[in-house]
Amino acid sequence: MKLFNYFRSSASFRVRIALELKGLPYDYVPVHLVKGEHKQEKYGVVAPTLLVPTLETDDGEHLGQSMAIIEYLDETHPQPALLPAGPVQRAQVRALAQLVACEIHPLNNLRVLKYLVHDLKLDEETKGNWYRHWVRDGLEKFEKELARLPASTYCFGDTPTLADCCLVPQIFNGRRFDCDFSGLPRTMAAFDACMAHPAFQKAQPSSCPDNEP
Repeated sequence: MKLFNYFRSSASFRVRIALELKGLPYDYVPVHLVKGEHKQEKYGVVAPTLLVPTLETDDGEHLGQSMAIIEYLDETHPQPALLPAGPVQRAQVRALAQLVACEIHPLNNLRVLKYLVHDLKLDEETKGNWYRHWVRDGLEKFEKELARLPASTYCFGDTPTLADCCLVPQIFNGRRFDCDFSGLPRTMAAFDACMAHPAFQKAQPSSCPDNEP
């Protein structure tokens, strides 16, 4: 398999975590977003949406959207499972994951931040306030959802799930923008547990071959 991705992309980071958790080998293909490599014709052949990540399967299929990619990996390589066995539990994990992937991240990805600055002419301080507001708002909701669930090592249970794959990249990027993570005990405990896991360490941006500004 090949993973076309950018080291600092939250969506790419999610997929790297899933691949590492499952112990799946893959070729790392860097696509530098800041340099605009995702907009080049060469990448457009791989991903017409010009978004990262894209997974090229062993059969040569190109799959986009991190959540779809991770569920594909979970279906084709079931162990270790990233979703629980029961339908209610699977829905609970998906809900946690989507709180990050669908509620927080879309408001704060690179395309949006560039639009705020270049098109709406917001200054850097205002952009940062925007970012921090939506991250904090979303993680407060995430914490409330965790509080409804039984105590656990990770977001859900004692093994990492799809929810952890989404949470960790969001915390990483939030730290770059000096987000406030106080008063989120379950959320940050899950993050700390993840970062003690070798798969999360291997997947993090500083371990990527294209780790550069």
